Amino acid sequence: MTRRVPLSRTFDEDAELYDRARPGYPPELFDDLADVAGVSSGCRVLEVGAGTGKATLPLAERGCRITAVELGSGMAGVARRNLAGFEAVEIVTADFETWPLPREPFDAVVSATAFHWIDPAVRMAKAADALRPGGALAVIATQHVAGGSEQFFVEVQDCYERFDPATPPGLQLPAAEDVDTSDHTDEVARSGRFGPVVFRRYEWDLAYTTAEYLEVLRTYSGHRALPPEAREGLLGCIAGLIDRRYGGRITKRYLTELRVSRTTRVLR
Repeated sequence: MTRRVPLSRTFDEDAELYDRARPGYPPELFDDLADVAGVSSGCRVLEVGAGTGKATLPLAERGCRITAVELGSGMAGVARRNLAGFEAVEIVTADFETWPLPREPFDAVVSATAFHWIDPAVRMAKAADALRPGGALAVIATQHVAGGSEQFFVEVQDCYERFDPATPPGLQLPAAEDVDTSDHTDEVARSGRFGPVVFRRYEWDLAYTTAEYLEVLRTYSGHRALPPEAREGLLGCIAGLIDRRYGGRITKRYLTELRVSRTTRVLR
């Protein structure tokens, strides 16, 4: 079992915290999903790695018919609660790799901040198999980039180097324009199942109090995987820095990227 698998399962340990602390996605992303991928009212969508429904809910509100596959039973349970008002949404508790595809193909496969957790040997081919001819694969990726409270994120590296031995010395956040996503483009091309990738990017800032920031950190797989003593030491160090130097409030800059490609052939 690769480290990717146990790390992916840490999210289910506290699904309520994940639902409360994790941010959603910029509204304009869903407008672009409609324009670029045709994901709009009546569209039949397979969502891979739905989590607690952070992307599922906006899609449901736009009238999509959704089958959302989520590995974690706790996360799936919260998603069912969050989507209870939408009859056209089904939450399936399963791992995408072994879940049997329904006979009727989908118009779109959407995966929001989850596709990287799916087995690379499976994900492209199975996504293509799930789609109708010309159907769209829409992968949404989010990462932390330079911006916001920039000096805080420079200073906080001391906390990480002290409590997390895996932290590279002098680690710095990349500028949004320097983020390289060629790995996804290359994977799509290697699959032979999709056409060119269309990209849309969104930079946005989110303010956190000390307590709010610690909550979101507690949802990250790398933080959750630390030994308890190291994790609590790290979080205490970060809290002290925010309170002492930044008045109990910092701003984090996110880069969210929408990556859309369409099937060029279907092997069912």
